[in-house]
Amino acid sequence: MKPLPSLIRVSLLLSAALGALAAPAAHAVGRLADIQVIDRDSGETLTVYRHQGEHWVAGRPGARYAVSVRNASGGRVLGVVSVDGVNVISGETAAWHQTGYVLAPWQQHAIQGWRKSDTEVAAFHFTANGQSYAERTGRPAHMGVIGVALFREKPLPPPPAVTSWPSSREQDAAEGPSSSSAAPAAESEALRDRAEPLASRRMAPAAPAPAPRLGTGHGERESSVVTHTTFERRSARPDELVRIRYDSRDNLIAMGVIPTLPVPPRPNPFPGGVPPGYAPDPS
Repeated sequence: MKPLPSLIRVSLLLSAALGALAAPAAHAVGRLADIQVIDRDSGETLTVYRHQGEHWVAGRPGARYAVSVRNASGGRVLGVVSVDGVNVISGETAAWHQTGYVLAPWQQHAIQGWRKSDTEVAAFHFTANGQSYAERTGRPAHMGVIGVALFREKPLPPPPAVTSWPSSREQDAAEGPSSSSAAPAAESEALRDRAEPLASRRMAPAAPAPAPRLGTGHGERESSVVTHTTFERRSARPDELVRIRYDSRDNLIAMGVIPTLPVPPRPNPFPGGVPPGYAPDPS
């Protein structure tokens, strides 16, 4: 098997996420990075539901959305992002070793669509699966899933040891010339989390959904500027793998992902304007 290259050319985001897309981390998934799904038309950060070991969000058919990625570490990270099993930058059937987005420490960016050039994307929007980009390009098998494979950067080797050369007088007085060798480079830290592939995690069979499943369409062109950089991965396997599945709210209710039990009303600590006085006896 051909080894995967650790040094690749990737896209570096130039700007942080738009202010309108910033959201609290309450609905984020991930440890190395906070991953959120944002309805761009309403500005809502979609609630993440955990069901049978999977993370789910409910998308509104027709709504544009973004995948927000915030680096939660003090070093650069690479995120290889896929939607419906397709790499969002290159359009290839997604794999870990492909191109992705590099985020500076603590940087956040909203990925709003399929990248068409260094300056444009085609907007993500929730659509019936027959109109999704994956199905229109002949790859419908992995509809309804967003994946982010996160990689830490390989540490730079320490600088070579500085050799101090003696003066000619000191050298004459010494028994022989001194010698020095550069310190070996420190070994890179072992992979912390052994992430398993997306396909290896299986969900228990669910009841049939009442409506066609959602996919992600190839929408209108929008401005989104990136430049390029190099990034050497610490390991060929991801340090963390995040998977978020999505479908319509009706389908998630039918599958039992969203509970249908009524939510009890929230008690009000000051329900009425009681005149000043003292606590009366109960009747």
